[in-house]
Amino acid sequence: VLGGNFSVVTEFILVGFSTFPHLQLMFFLLFLLMYLFTLLGNLIIMATVWSERGLHTPMYLFLCTLSISEILYTLVIIPRLLADLLSIRHAITFAACASQMFFSFTFGFTHSFLLTVMGYDRYVAICHPLHYNVLMSPRGCTCLVAWSWVGGSVMGLVVTMAVFHLTFCGPNEVHHFACHMPPLLKLACGTDVPIVALGVGLVCISALLGCFLLIFLSYAFIVTAILKIPSAEGRHKAFSTCASHLTVVVVHYGFASVVYLKPKAPQSLERDTLMGITYTILTPFLSPIIFSLRNKELKTAIKKTFFSKVYPEKI
Repeated sequence: VLGGNFSVVTEFILVGFSTFPHLQLMFFLLFLLMYLFTLLGNLIIMATVWSERGLHTPMYLFLCTLSISEILYTLVIIPRLLADLLSIRHAITFAACASQMFFSFTFGFTHSFLLTVMGYDRYVAICHPLHYNVLMSPRGCTCLVAWSWVGGSVMGLVVTMAVFHLTFCGPNEVHHFACHMPPLLKLACGTDVPIVALGVGLVCISALLGCFLLIFLSYAFIVTAILKIPSAEGRHKAFSTCASHLTVVVVHYGFASVVYLKPKAPQSLERDTLMGITYTILTPFLSPIIFSLRNKELKTAIKKTFFSKVYPEKI
């Protein structure tokens, strides 16, 4: 008990889509199909890279790791969301909420760091092709992947400890379908809440903007190098190796900016919940589609690996 009238919160209620009672079944079916497609798409990419020796290169190693982070990120949030869409009481314990926030931030930031590493890989491949095998050696690639996971874990730990170090003394309704940081901070009480909110926000935005600027810088050098290639075919071939990654980066940071950099507006709880879908469900759904369709080498390998077993005479 805090003081005389406040009790420490031991669980939260995820309001989620309960504000759309007539649409919950439709949302359930839609999100379930998108989630299953996301899992299938990423598993196909991983299986293809694993089985095709021609894809055992740094670029596809990073893509495989990106698929793993995407599967884990969606696993932390979407099954719980689907269960809540079919249940009446959407309670989540304090510990479970903290765990969900830690893992979602860990895998989310790992995803951003891996996208940055993939941008660096394309920069080395196009701008310094003669040094590629040295700079992107197996040991170097392993270190880049490992540091991406370590960086994501550190970000998850910092954010979760900062938020759940605060006192929550009621109400306990989280106006989101997951333990999302902004609505949780609104429920915290104490004089240090604005400082924590500002600090955590700056850390997250600095990390995301840092990743984005590094990717932007990589592509600035890449475009400069591509424009120096004399033949149009050579320029097209060089850019085609970057097209899928660049498209995913635009989608990833476009939706992230919509969710995290939007201006604050009153009475926007339902809108915030719907906007959260773009980053949590839609981005992971689109990512394997983009990589499969816009990467010619991967698309050919998928056809060879899977469709050859179904239609062997057509391959």
